[in-house]
Amino acid sequence: MPLGNFMGSKGRWVLSALLICAVIFELAHCQKDTQERRTTPGRKPKPIKPKLGKSTNKEPIAVTAKPKIRATAAARTVLTQVLNRGKFKKVGETISVQTGDTMELRCRGKPVQWGVPQYLEEDDDGRLRIVQHQRYGVLTLVNTTGADTGEYTCFPMYCEDTDCRKEYNKAVKVFVFFPDPHELFVPSSDYYEAIQLRTNWPTLLPCQVTSPEAKVTLQREFPPGEVAVDGSEISFNVKRGFTIHRPRPHHAGALFCVASLGDLRQSSTKYMLIYVNYPMAPPAPVIQASSSSPAVGENLRVSCSVVGEQDVVVEFTWEYPGQEIGRPLYTQDSVTPIGGGAARQQSQSVLLVDEVRDVDQGAYTCTAVNLQGTKSVSTSVKVVPKAKPRKP
Repeated sequence: MPLGNFMGSKGRWVLSALLICAVIFELAHCQKDTQERRTTPGRKPKPIKPKLGKSTNKEPIAVTAKPKIRATAAARTVLTQVLNRGKFKKVGETISVQTGDTMELRCRGKPVQWGVPQYLEEDDDGRLRIVQHQRYGVLTLVNTTGADTGEYTCFPMYCEDTDCRKEYNKAVKVFVFFPDPHELFVPSSDYYEAIQLRTNWPTLLPCQVTSPEAKVTLQREFPPGEVAVDGSEISFNVKRGFTIHRPRPHHAGALFCVASLGDLRQSSTKYMLIYVNYPMAPPAPVIQASSSSPAVGENLRVSCSVVGEQDVVVEFTWEYPGQEIGRPLYTQDSVTPIGGGAARQQSQSVLLVDEVRDVDQGAYTCTAVNLQGTKSVSTSVKVVPKAKPRKP
């Protein structure tokens, strides 16, 4: 019987299946032979890695893992006030807490540090407590008084392992008032305080009030009267006090603050303002000798001059060759106004050497000193023999 008749359609399907199985078996056998040929004794086959892209590297590169430093960066710092019954309130620039109440501040960060008014740092009488929790720090102050008025600061910390430092640029501050019905000013143990008025430095009169509602004025003791506060020459900040921005001689004297709230009126510590004309910079002396080579027997003058602001005191000291043998020092000091738009003056010291001798030869050094610094300048003098008179 012919094969085609025997198989029919069903036989052809069985034959096709057998051929497909034979091909799959042959491919698997070839792949196994190829893998065995590539594997040699003593050498491990290379693992097959998925290709992520075209690479020109022919050999694997060994990468050494760098030791990691565990750094902890603080998240955005948030300062809140803990109110009654577990309520929280985000603080602004200032808050008020009634005296006698407990103040509790919470600052997010791990860890944080706190800054408090100076007297609380020195002695808090056990009323101040600071606790660091896992994700935030808590500052608690009990039995509060008007003296607790001041600035409270939360500093987030940046840590690398055990080394931590304050992140000043991320600090959060709040000024806390503790209104006291009997004390309008933050108490002070000083009856008066001496403050130096510098020409080019703003001066603060720190009369801090315990209540932001108090009305504050600046008074002069003699002649008695209120000092004008225009916001430009003198300004007032309820958290700091009065600031004299450009001190002048007429600001000197005894001043004090007066606060009023309702029927209560109180005076602050007295401030004794002492005016000092501060220079803008250290002196710049100029030295000059009347002769760089005087003859024996002649007189010598060495001048040292400084030009600067008016009313600025300049002191002069000298070093000269004659000191070694005890030659006395003779000087003439003077101050001369200089004409022009700006108020300027010339301070001068002149060293006088009468009847020059050989021991007067050498370096002459002048040192000028003002409240901003010191500077020295020198010049050299050579003594020559006295000329012999000519014979007639």
